[in-house]
Amino acid sequence: MSAIAILPVLKLPPRVETLGWKDVRADFPVLHQHVGTKPLVYLDNAATTHKPRSVIDVLSRFYEADNSNVHRGLHALSMRATDGYEAARARAAKFINAAAPEEIVFTRGTTESINLVAQSWGVANLKAGDVILLTEMEHHSNLVPWQLVAQRTGATIRYVPVVGENAELGLDLDALDKLLTPEVKLFAFTHISNTLGVINPVADLCARAKKVGAITVIDAAQSSGHEPLDVQAIGCDFLAFSGHKMAAPTGIGVLWGRRELLDAMPPWQGGGGMISVVEFSGSKWKPSPERFEAGTPNVADAIGLHAAMDYLDNLGREKIAAHDDGLAEKAYAALSELPGIRILGPKGKRGGLVSFALKDAHAHDVVTFADQDGIALRGGHHCNQPLMKKLGLPSTVRASFYVYNTPSDIDALVTSMRRIVKFFS
Repeated sequence: MSAIAILPVLKLPPRVETLGWKDVRADFPVLHQHVGTKPLVYLDNAATTHKPRSVIDVLSRFYEADNSNVHRGLHALSMRATDGYEAARARAAKFINAAAPEEIVFTRGTTESINLVAQSWGVANLKAGDVILLTEMEHHSNLVPWQLVAQRTGATIRYVPVVGENAELGLDLDALDKLLTPEVKLFAFTHISNTLGVINPVADLCARAKKVGAITVIDAAQSSGHEPLDVQAIGCDFLAFSGHKMAAPTGIGVLWGRRELLDAMPPWQGGGGMISVVEFSGSKWKPSPERFEAGTPNVADAIGLHAAMDYLDNLGREKIAAHDDGLAEKAYAALSELPGIRILGPKGKRGGLVSFALKDAHAHDVVTFADQDGIALRGGHHCNQPLMKKLGLPSTVRASFYVYNTPSDIDALVTSMRRIVKFFS
């Protein structure tokens, strides 16, 4: 008798037509606490999101009943763990409309996914005279890996400029056609800026890059789990995202790549699980995705990612996007009325975050004061140091939103900021 993965039946909330967004909060145990005497208002979701009970229960169930290594074991626990791990791969493929599960490589997160492409595809294919095209709004995780590869291969890096002021900030798309020359072999860019909230037109960017034969890499860390993603419709070559930014555990992420590209890429790391044959004279590799998953994989958190995808799709990603964007627009409008605040990024359609700077106050001070009101914000350069320098800012405060946030959280933020503005004025 073949083994069947014994995984818990997820108790998912009704869709939000029958369950208000304020009631979704009940699914997240960590939110039911106070910071000092104030109830927690968690607005640091661009850094990491919290996990619903269904995800926590799946992790507990795995460790209680199915904990084992995968792929090579013939006993019942190993076969159940393998079934659960590979089911998570198939679920991830469905989540982004990949052509096949074999196009899904599990990693530790977006950063590792991009480094994998850089060190495998980049080192194998780039050379002196080639150009890597990035944008000036990239997170360090989609910038530093390409700097390392450029140093190693002799390729050079160009940047699509960020232009405009405050609400008009965005990519200079008029400059893109001039920058996309035949020397550009790879174009890597973010879907949603983690500082500006700008939603880049990824399908259009990919189509333009394709005209010159450039490979495209999308950093989807801020869009996965917030809106639908369809890699086939987008037309990209690689896409990376992290589980912990979409209600899944930390330490698990996804690299999606076109199968023909993955199969042509050399391994990045060596070890068990990624080989077909090992001899003293040399080794042969398995096809993708196994060749990129050396060693014992993060089985439990992949299964947790599966549960998170089920949870989010049950709510509806189109509805999540409208919800998060609506909170960001409300926060933008309310914060704009306060004196001395400079808000970055578009007034209208934006990702679910708002970054701002308060005159005469460092972002860390603002975040510390907000914490006294029970409000969790992020202060700093947000791994966007080059962009911050261009904008003449040492740091910003960032409020970012997710499925469990409500308009009352925005009200609490504005009340706290009103107190902080008065203190520093």
